[in-house]
Amino acid sequence: MTPVPGGGIRGAMHPIIVIPSRLASTRLPRKPLADIGGVPMIVRVVRQALAAQIGPVVVAAADDEILEAVKGIPGVRGVLTDSELASGSDRVHAALTDVDPGGAHDVVINLQGDLPLIAPSSLTAVLKPLVDPAVDIGTLAAPVTSDAERDASQVVKIACDFEGSDVTRALYFSRQPIPWGAGPYWHHVGVYAWRRTALEHFVALAPSVLERRESLEQLRALEAGMTIGCARIDHAPQGVDTPADLEHVRGLV
Repeated sequence: MTPVPGGGIRGAMHPIIVIPSRLASTRLPRKPLADIGGVPMIVRVVRQALAAQIGPVVVAAADDEILEAVKGIPGVRGVLTDSELASGSDRVHAALTDVDPGGAHDVVINLQGDLPLIAPSSLTAVLKPLVDPAVDIGTLAAPVTSDAERDASQVVKIACDFEGSDVTRALYFSRQPIPWGAGPYWHHVGVYAWRRTALEHFVALAPSVLERRESLEQLRALEAGMTIGCARIDHAPQGVDTPADLEHVRGLV
């Protein structure tokens, strides 16, 4: 396997990072353009993606204003996607079809546009589960560090056990604290490394029963028999979903 800058292992993979972004957020309208230390949030996310140095970076935007915000950043391509697409995964797939119709990139990292403090090393770490050819999707898990984090419904938890390793398989995801009983809890960080074939299969599926019940898109993949592998990272990056989150992040930069 070939080490990549910033850590992690890429091997024979040819990854691309796609950042889905739209202005129509219900909890924090126009979120991608929110000012954080004089820089739009989407630009901060793009900079972290570029710093990972693992492949091209694409912004899959639902709005022209987002493309204007990232216009002129060296090494970044913006793609305007249908504003009516149902999910970030659909937006990533649409952008990938546009920029790489020949399939040169066999792995696509779906980086959420509301993680302005994501560490570049986390973007290399998310590739680690894909070293196992049986894994369809890689994602990230960080230790839950407080009861409030454990109990918050906006913090998605993963039923998994690392057993001294830094990579393991995800058995289930829930907004409830899982699993029951004594032991650590794991905070799901919503960054995904998709095998190209897995993403194409996923977006062709209808939303599943458990996905609709928990409001968690990754459950569609599990219900369809896909394998999701988790890479352990030390800390969950602060996401921005609400005005309070935004003010908190502003205080960190």
